[in-house]
Amino acid sequence: MTFDLDHHGDAEVGAGLIDLAVNVRHQEMPAWLADPIRESLGRLAAYPDATAATAAVAARHRRDPAEVLLTAGAAQAFVLLAQALRGARRPVVVHPQFTEPEAALRNAGHRVDRVLLRAEDGFRLDPGLVPDDADLVFVGNPTNPTSVLHPAVDVAKLARPGRVLVVDEAFADTTYRAGCPGEPESLAQRRDLPGLVVLRSLTKTWGLAGLRVGYLLGPAGLLPRLAAAQPLWAVSTPALAAAAACASPAAVAAEREIAAAVAADRAHLLEQLRHVPSVTVAGDPASTFVAVRLRGADQVRAELRKRGYAVRRGDTFPGLGPDWLRIAVRDTATTDRFAQTLREVIRDRIDE
Repeated sequence: MTFDLDHHGDAEVGAGLIDLAVNVRHQEMPAWLADPIRESLGRLAAYPDATAATAAVAARHRRDPAEVLLTAGAAQAFVLLAQALRGARRPVVVHPQFTEPEAALRNAGHRVDRVLLRAEDGFRLDPGLVPDDADLVFVGNPTNPTSVLHPAVDVAKLARPGRVLVVDEAFADTTYRAGCPGEPESLAQRRDLPGLVVLRSLTKTWGLAGLRVGYLLGPAGLLPRLAAAQPLWAVSTPALAAAAACASPAAVAAEREIAAAVAADRAHLLEQLRHVPSVTVAGDPASTFVAVRLRGADQVRAELRKRGYAVRRGDTFPGLGPDWLRIAVRDTATTDRFAQTLREVIRDRIDE
């Protein structure tokens, strides 16, 4: 089966549609973030200097600055990995997950093997499914589009000498567990696992998709190879200002509060979906979106658009198919209106 790996949620959004297709938080930017970005505009005559932002990100994750590489979004990080590690003999991507890693690998000339997690297993990671001779492995945690959060102990089992293990934690800051002071199941602070590279994004929680900023955390011996594949001054001065601000203790505290609120909104969405006929939720969602299975999902998605809602199609994700949709978590009022519309769409299809 052929999948459109270059299709992303922003293609679903159109004028006048309520956006449940893109996993970016739609809230006003806080002053502690907006002010540094605004101030940075007065320094655009100088070339970007990533030193301060790199140090701030390193401090946040208790890493050495040599273990941090700032990037123009997590998407650029996938390209750097694919280009710098062209010598990989057997790259493997664990699906379903964000399609950009595989697209970047294929564009760089790699032959990619897929490991498909099963809906019957709740899309949970089974480390034993990854071939022993895979020397470059990509896995998302929590995984887009299923929203499943894999136990850190299972992800860590994939690390071994001679292998680069890339864990996409673009949505890690959206996860929450009562009694857990930080991000549950994150490997961002693990320096003991051989070949571990963790990708992070500032796009989701802080609504910075247009600014393009993210970073890699990994072994100091590996990151210079990735940096060598990166254009000079790849991260803009405003993006660097945002990275430094989002790494501050105040930002991390605010992030935890937002993640708790997202968990409550997600629970409300899941409760509403339980009352929608013929809809099955994938796994145990842990992030700002859920994946659902329903027969005729492509027609349902088209009808939802007619009624003012954009949701993400699932047939572009290896491991899913035409009976899947991804729905973003929004405030409870938006969720209530959407769930009612979804019920009406399904009822009307049954009545036809």
